[in-house]
Amino acid sequence: MQKRKMPADPNRRAKATVDIIDAILSGEPPAKDPARVERGRVSGAKGGTVRAANLTPERRSEIARKAAAARWGERNDT
Repeated sequence: MQKRKMPADPNRRAKATVDIIDAILSGEPPAKDPARVERGRVSGAKGGTVRAANLTPERRSEIARKAAAARWGERNDT
């Protein structure tokens, strides 16, 4: 089961709590829309490749520099 942020409204929070308890007691996984699952899978598979193709060499270098600084503990926020 996914963790979701509980609503601030008390009535909606109560409904969400009952839904969670009901799902736990029934033992049935929540139903998923197959069309939405497929769209998400297709978009997710091509996302990183498309993003990398759209980055400029300077931006790629900046991202790599920040990653190296985070990895090696240096603080180089330029």
